[in-house]
Amino acid sequence: MIAKTERPDPQATTHDIQSQALSPVDDSGTARPAPSVSRRGFFERLGIASVSAAVGAEIVFADKMPAGLIPVAMAQSAEPMQIPGKEGMTFLNDRPVLAEAPADLLDDAITPAKHLFIRNNGIAPAPEALAPEHWTLEIAGESCVKPMTFTLKELKEKFTHHTVQMVLECAGNGRSEFNPPAHGTQWTTGAVGCPQWTGVRLRDVLQHCGIKPDAVYIGYYGADIHLSGDVKKITISRGAPLRKALEAETLLAFAMNGEDIPWMNGHPLRLVFGGWPASTCGKWLNKIVIRDREHDGEKMTGSAYRMPRYPVAPGSKVPDEDMVIIESMPVKSLITFPKSGLSQPLATPLTVRGHAWAGELEVSEVLVSIDFGASWQKTTLEKPVNRYAWQHWTTQLTLPKKGYYEVWARAVDSQGHAQPMILPGWNPKGYLNNSCHRIAIQAV
Repeated sequence: MIAKTERPDPQATTHDIQSQALSPVDDSGTARPAPSVSRRGFFERLGIASVSAAVGAEIVFADKMPAGLIPVAMAQSAEPMQIPGKEGMTFLNDRPVLAEAPADLLDDAITPAKHLFIRNNGIAPAPEALAPEHWTLEIAGESCVKPMTFTLKELKEKFTHHTVQMVLECAGNGRSEFNPPAHGTQWTTGAVGCPQWTGVRLRDVLQHCGIKPDAVYIGYYGADIHLSGDVKKITISRGAPLRKALEAETLLAFAMNGEDIPWMNGHPLRLVFGGWPASTCGKWLNKIVIRDREHDGEKMTGSAYRMPRYPVAPGSKVPDEDMVIIESMPVKSLITFPKSGLSQPLATPLTVRGHAWAGELEVSEVLVSIDFGASWQKTTLEKPVNRYAWQHWTTQLTLPKKGYYEVWARAVDSQGHAQPMILPGWNPKGYLNNSCHRIAIQAV
C-alpha cells in the first residue's frame, strides 16, 4: 500500500508540521499531494538503470517517464529521504526538493554544507550534467555592449577571486506560523544559513562585457528543469537592480566553505547577493542578462516574492499592482543553543547563544527574555566578520524557580527596527516572518 500524504493541518503545531511530508505547489499557489517515498540512493544516480535496479525490474516505457519522477513503487518503504552530503535535515518535499535544518544544527559560526537548506523551484540538473570543465556562463541582454560566453575556467583565470561570508535566507522562512495559512512551503526557522562563498565579482564580469547607459536591472537563468519536465519552460528567472549587481559583495560563486558548492545548492556556479532573499541568488547559473527594464522572468511578476504596499487584513486578496518586490530582508535572530526542550538543573546558569542578521543593515543589539517579553536582558553581541555576515550573540540566564520557561530572542537593527514579539503583518505569500524566535526550557 502507498502511504497517504495530506496537506498539513492549518492548526498543526510547528513540530507537527515538521513531521509531515509537505506538498509541491502548482502555478496557482495551491499545494498538491505528494507521495511518501523512499529515496536512499535515488539522488546519487538519476539514470534509468539505477532506478530500475531500485524497483527490482526493468521499467517498461521508461522513455516516457516524466523527468525527475520517482517511481511510485519506491513508496512501499518508509525510509526517510536522504541526500548525500546533507545530515539531520527536515525534508519538506521531494519534488521539488525542499529541506531545512533544525535551529540547533545551525549553531556553527560558518554554516557547514551539510546543514545548509535546500530550496529548489524545479528539478535539479543531473550531477553528470554539471561537470565544471564543460560549464559556461553567457552574458547577454539588450543593455550588454559585448555579449560573451565564458567557460568556468576562463572566469576563474580572468577575474580576481573573493571570499565573503554571507547570509542566505528564503523569503518564506517562518511561513508555517502565519494564520490563516499562506500558500507555499511551510518553512519553520531553518531556511537560512551563512556559509563562506568564493567566486568572482559580478560587476567585474559585467563591466568586462560592457554596460550600456540605459541598463537598470540584471536577470539570471539556470539549468534546473521545470517540474513538468518540459525543457522549454523556465523554472525561475529572477534578478536585481543594477546597483545591487554592482556591489562589491555580489559574487558569481563557484565554491562554498573552500570546497565545491554542493549539488543541491547550485554547483558548479551560482549567484549570491548579500542581504536579499535567496530567490535572487540563482543556482546552476548559465546565463545573465543586462536589462534596460525591470527583469520580467519567471517568478518576477504577479505576487511572487512580493509584499503588499500597505497592511492587509489576514486572508485578503491583494491586487498584483499593489505588490512590491522584496529587496533587503528584515532584522532577525535565531537561538541555536540550547535545543528547545532542554531540562536544566535549577542551580546551573543557562548559557544561551545564537545568530542575528538584518538584511543590508547591521544588528545593533540582541536581547533575551524568560518572562514572555515582560522584561529583556542584553546579550553580548559580536560584530560581523564582513558586511552581510550574521552576528553571533551569547548570554547566561538564571532561572528563579523550577518550572516551564520560554526563552525569547529579539534583535534590533542599526536603524532601530526590532523584531516583533508576535507575527508581523499577514501577507498572501507568507513572506518575511521575523517574529521573535523562542525555545522551551524546563528548570528541574
